[in-house]
Amino acid sequence: MSAAGQAAAVLPGAPHLARRGATLQLEGHALAELARRFGTPLYVYSRNAMRAAVGAYQRALAGRPHLVCYAMKANSNLAVLQTFAEAGCGFDIVSAGELARVLAAGGRADRIVFSGVGKRRDEMALALEAGVRCFNVESEGELRVLDEVARAHGVRAPMSLRVNPDVDAGTHPYISTGLKGNKFGVAHGQALAAYRLAAELPGLRVEGIDCHIGSQITQIEPYLDALDRLLDLVESVEAEGIGLRHVDVGGGLGITYTDESPPAADVLVGRLLGRLDARGHGHREVLLEPGRSLVGNAGVLVTEVLYLKPGEVTNFCVVDAAMNDLTRPALYDAYMGIEPCEARPGLLPQRWDVVGPVCESGDWLGRQRDLAVAVGDHLAILSAGAYGMAMASNYNTRPRAAEVMVDGAAVHLIREREQPAELFAAERLIQH
Repeated sequence: MSAAGQAAAVLPGAPHLARRGATLQLEGHALAELARRFGTPLYVYSRNAMRAAVGAYQRALAGRPHLVCYAMKANSNLAVLQTFAEAGCGFDIVSAGELARVLAAGGRADRIVFSGVGKRRDEMALALEAGVRCFNVESEGELRVLDEVARAHGVRAPMSLRVNPDVDAGTHPYISTGLKGNKFGVAHGQALAAYRLAAELPGLRVEGIDCHIGSQITQIEPYLDALDRLLDLVESVEAEGIGLRHVDVGGGLGITYTDESPPAADVLVGRLLGRLDARGHGHREVLLEPGRSLVGNAGVLVTEVLYLKPGEVTNFCVVDAAMNDLTRPALYDAYMGIEPCEARPGLLPQRWDVVGPVCESGDWLGRQRDLAVAVGDHLAILSAGAYGMAMASNYNTRPRAAEVMVDGAAVHLIREREQPAELFAAERLIQH
């Protein structure tokens, strides 16, 4: 760092997160100061980082019929959804609860695609009443149920078939969704028969074809392989007189957590559009369902150091965030960068396992990290904007974290910290 105090980015792919002097800042806001103001654990997001991320997709798709549907499972805070709704996005949902969130945030129902392998009848009914754009159907059984629900409501349900192309995305097995051993989608070899059935059912209106092969994908080739298999099906389906208006290539583009080098969104989109053009399908509307790549590196989780506990084998840095606040390390063995919010240049680093207060040995946020820290310091867990708060729980009756959005000079509290009494307010004692 120069004497002039120039800001230096601390993570590739996250230009809004930078260190100025000793101070780690998000969009120019000192994270340690936000922690003192709002308490910890605290999620902090950059609104401009989200806008920049979705803008890269939209610019690459300019001039083509398209819809970018934010996969809101990554982060479903209302202010996050509002940000993408105002940017003109649609939404990829997987539950009636997510439908309600989109509508509460000002999103348009006719820009929603409803995915998910286990939609209930009541969820289908709510989505039909709201007027969602399309159901991504994942089985023959679901086709028949959707047909029944739609006819009971006197409408035809717009649908596409989610096809499982049996393409290896090269990602963690828990987040791989495009292999034949995964629960998702209709097998490629069964898809043509499923389209024939859909065309015959009076309560359905065939709109397109859909595919999603996984998450945290860092190579372009799996997308192209999946698209080729989709287009093979498109040609077979249309040869039978069944029209397909759109091709939905899903989401799953990865981000940089440490040394990954995923393709930029515009590079990926350019290659996909090029393949569509080369195969004579450039006229079709293109749908994309990015999630992690829009919000992952836009957020951090800030936590306070409670205790430093040196040991014979392992030194433990005990913080007030835990696996209930951020489950990715425990669930996926995920690596997430950890940085002091205020550097201590006069303090020698030591190697620590960063752990939380939850009563599980799996409650860790980072292992074997070289950190110069003292009790009372604040640490930032990086790349926490996706699948952080969205997967948080109240295990050990721990209130979930507060959430803050920074937007230029403005700082917005977008979720208040839960209070313990709220966690059991819906429970009832047995009356004697």
